[in-house]
Amino acid sequence: MSFLKQNPFLAFNKHQRSGLLILAVLIVIVQLAFFWVNSQTDFQPNSKHPQDISAIQKQIDSLKSIEPPKDTIYPFNPNFITDYKGYLLGMSLEEIDRLHTFRAMGKFVNSVDEFQEVTQVSDSLIEVISPSFKFPEWINKNTKISSTSSQIEKNAFEKPIKKVDLNTADAEQLKKINGIGDKLSERIISFRNRLGGFLVDAQLYDVYGLDSVVVKRTLDKFTVLTKPAIEKIDINEATYDQLRSIVYINGKLAGKILDYRRINGTFKSLEELTKIEDFPADRLPSIALYLHLK
Repeated sequence: MSFLKQNPFLAFNKHQRSGLLILAVLIVIVQLAFFWVNSQTDFQPNSKHPQDISAIQKQIDSLKSIEPPKDTIYPFNPNFITDYKGYLLGMSLEEIDRLHTFRAMGKFVNSVDEFQEVTQVSDSLIEVISPSFKFPEWINKNTKISSTSSQIEKNAFEKPIKKVDLNTADAEQLKKINGIGDKLSERIISFRNRLGGFLVDAQLYDVYGLDSVVVKRTLDKFTVLTKPAIEKIDINEATYDQLRSIVYINGKLAGKILDYRRINGTFKSLEELTKIEDFPADRLPSIALYLHLK
């Protein structure tokens, strides 16, 4: 009995001892397996992790290499440059003021050279902004609204031609122009009456059915000598009836102008009118003769 007390393992029978030995072996195997798995997890490098970091770094590098988008200058009529737009284009206040002074006389610039002559901008600046200039179609028909100093110098050596006032010419005088008959002469006078008188020579191009070649031929003999007195309408305060009083604006277009102003707020420039659906952009120079911004 004393020997059994000293060796309790012998107190079990043979079958029980075998079971205990198997259990002990299983415990040892499980511990060894657990240790092996942990060692593999702790020390085996993760082959995917460096690749993930490398891919992310490549994406960052590619984003860094992308240049920020540059401002795009959309085509515009340089006759309607506002102070703010002129500033964005890089023009000085003096250059912008020269353009506004020129326009206040009812004149328009009709070419890149004339724009530079009026504003006196530098060659480097005109080279940058002039590709975005967009002049009305009638300018491309070799027609000019105003005379520049270079044109005056050229004409100084030519025999001066005494022209007839376009605002007082009668049908018989107009019919002396090749291409103008009874109907067109009456149409010119009717359009002139609706306007209250031509403000600039170029408005003759707005007469329905009058060919541009005939217009040029007419302006060789006729010009606006006496301008009608008009009161320009503030586009940001104009009523429907006031807009309709302008020959170039019908009832439908007047409504669209008021809708645009109600939705988008006050106009920042007259050129903004071209954003309105169905607005006759080619007629903007003529329409602008009767509008202004306070």
